[in-house]
Amino acid sequence: MPSAEQGQAAAIARARADSLRYPFTAADIHFMSAMIGHHAQAIVMSRMAPTHGASPAVRRLAERIINAQQDEIATMQRWLADRRLPVPEARPGPMKMTMDGMEHEMMMPGMLTDAQMAELERARGPEFDRLFLVDMIQHHRGATSMVRDLFATPGAAQDETVFKFANDVNVDQTTEIARMQRLLADVMTAP
Repeated sequence: MPSAEQGQAAAIARARADSLRYPFTAADIHFMSAMIGHHAQAIVMSRMAPTHGASPAVRRLAERIINAQQDEIATMQRWLADRRLPVPEARPGPMKMTMDGMEHEMMMPGMLTDAQMAELERARGPEFDRLFLVDMIQHHRGATSMVRDLFATPGAAQDETVFKFANDVNVDQTTEIARMQRLLADVMTAP
């Protein structure tokens, strides 16, 4: 049975071989790194549903988001680690970047502000459902804009994992936006 070290070495070797065939770019690295924090915020938001009186439909949606995005975070972290790149922690908040020796914070598209997160934290019942859906639609639209930016960058998303992952994010989150818009219409018309 191979050891964990042998498994890691094999994964790194496969990543290097893939990268020779399908080179990755700075845009790929930025996308995979930034999306980790982006997904982490969606998970924090979704974990509020059971304790904030969310409806069964919103709770199911939140559970799906948690399951999908935890797996996707693991994929992104593994992709970065296999290429021996820095691997951000899965925590929400601005992405930290160093430029010209100075650290800068950058909010990703669609990320909720501290004030929006506090408002969601205070909400309960139907008001939680409404805010959660409005905020998650904003959040998912931000993720799909990050995918568009990636694909608009010359040479980016040629790496097979990055290409497939970005496409999956786009399709999944576009589908969830449509589902959330229908749920939101129901919440807004409920007595």
